[in-house]
Amino acid sequence: MMNNFEDGTPRLFSWDYLAKSLEDTKALAQSLAGVLKAGDMICLEGGMGAGKTTFTKALAQGLGVQDLVTSPTFTLVRTYQGRLPLYHFDLFRLEDPDELDFLGFDDYFYGAGVCVVEWPKDFYPVLPAHPLRIQIQEEGPDQRRFTLSQEGEDTIIERLKNENIGD
Repeated sequence: MMNNFEDGTPRLFSWDYLAKSLEDTKALAQSLAGVLKAGDMICLEGGMGAGKTTFTKALAQGLGVQDLVTSPTFTLVRTYQGRLPLYHFDLFRLEDPDELDFLGFDDYFYGAGVCVVEWPKDFYPVLPAHPLRIQIQEEGPDQRRFTLSQEGEDTIIERLKNENIGD
């Protein structure tokens, strides 16, 4: 059931997770993979070296992807087959949100798989509504703080919290 504010605005669900090690990061990503459904979108925010691709690699493992997962920086998108198709985007090199439409990315966004988007900041207006946003902040050599936020119904965060993961 959807929880709204008094004015009818969708309630924003958020959750913090402190990964104290690379193993904790992998555990979060793999747990997340277990609750994903076709059509889900995850937007990864964080600076260079924050761990966006590392997180995506672990998520892919959780989805049963057998291929080597690499950053799609120069190809913009890579596709992997697992329990669900995984579409891994890196929008760092794009400048104009209209380029996504021109390149036909809607086929991925509204397809039968899960989309992971690195560097989504300037592209939210053209992405599907209510993606799971994950802000990754470096807190030490192997420590990362993951701040997950999402609004809407049937949020990925609600599914993940039902798995009793984290603090």
